[in-house]
Amino acid sequence: MYFEVQGGKKLKGEITPQGAKNEALQVISAVLLTPEKITITNIPDILDVNLLIELLADMNVKIERSQRSECTFQANDVDIDYLHSETFRKKSGRLRGSVMFAGPMLSRFRKAFIPKPGGDKIGRRRLDTHVVGFEKLGAEFTYHEEDGFFHLVAPNLKGTNLLLDEPSVTGTANILMAAVMAKGTTTIYNAACEPYIQQLCKMLISMGARISGVGSNMISVDGVDYLSGTTHTMLPDMIEVGSFIGLAAMTQSDVTIKNAGIRHLGIIPEKFQQLGIQMNLSGDDSIHIPEQEVYEVHRYFDGGVLTIYDHPWPGFTPDLLSIVLVTAIQAKGSVLIHQKMFESRLFFVDKLIDMGAQIILCDPHRAVVIGLERKQKLRGIRMSSPDIRAGVALLIAALSAEGTSIIQNIEQIDRGYQNIDERLRALGADIKRTK
Repeated sequence: MYFEVQGGKKLKGEITPQGAKNEALQVISAVLLTPEKITITNIPDILDVNLLIELLADMNVKIERSQRSECTFQANDVDIDYLHSETFRKKSGRLRGSVMFAGPMLSRFRKAFIPKPGGDKIGRRRLDTHVVGFEKLGAEFTYHEEDGFFHLVAPNLKGTNLLLDEPSVTGTANILMAAVMAKGTTTIYNAACEPYIQQLCKMLISMGARISGVGSNMISVDGVDYLSGTTHTMLPDMIEVGSFIGLAAMTQSDVTIKNAGIRHLGIIPEKFQQLGIQMNLSGDDSIHIPEQEVYEVHRYFDGGVLTIYDHPWPGFTPDLLSIVLVTAIQAKGSVLIHQKMFESRLFFVDKLIDMGAQIILCDPHRAVVIGLERKQKLRGIRMSSPDIRAGVALLIAALSAEGTSIIQNIEQIDRGYQNIDERLRALGADIKRTK
């Protein structure tokens, strides 16, 4: 499958972000913590989330999906051995989020199996934070080369004081879910405090977990014996919101983002405003980006060139650096993009350079974008999407370019963005999905 994009069209209208992908992978895994029913709403209908739900069904979790955005789960007859099967290993290898089953399985069933991780080709993603946390809670960890699984066994999970070596979002979530039914108190210091973690804590508390320090980098968990069912509504996807802001600016469009979850966006709007993008944040939770001829990159007070870099929450999310980079192409001024977390995430800029962008790739982590100020348009080319976020960045570039662009490997985009072609066509984009 590929996208065929006729660029250069101004877009207009309203668009609503899907439910948050990164939250979905955590809260849907948490259904394994109870035999009772859990209903989750505002679920994004995307490949990664659908694959996770499919894996739960394969584990004999009962699933009722009355509509694509709502699902009721009941894990009262879980097939634990399925997690050690060749079928699970192959299927879960396509989805790094499957590692999130380990915490709930340890917590409730006292054993878990983790296959080698899959997902994006954006660089090394360590599991050390997860495994070290599980070991300190009392789990025994061994790697079995013959079956390709990490084996975890924990007859007695006991609360402990943990200092994480990095504020990993998935690591924090996994350890948190392992600790909720451990004996005693667990303190997680240097914990991630992203809205996704806050949402997971909110859901666990509604199930009967005892958690304090939510929203801070020190979370305390008093273990309980049993968790019950609940209903949980997911946040709007902040990465989609940022993507739509960048899209509107690059294509010189007039776009309103409805139900944007403004109070959960942190400094995301501010970072796009530093690129000179105008936006109006309204009381009805919408963001209006007006059509703008030129947007000028801010400088520091001493005249220095603006640097935008990723940082753990409440810093700027790494998932939006690709979007900021592509948006800066048509800005007035220059900006340094510093991607600290993943060493391969900027390698897609060669396609942007082929399109006519002025970008200097300094090293695997840093790129300087010299804005074109709309004095020349990008040109359409044939390209391939290397990962979810770079794929959408390339799509934004294609929509702003002159001529036809072909974007291949769009399965990467579908992993994180729900029916993106249909939703953009509703704004006036000329985009076709073709086999």
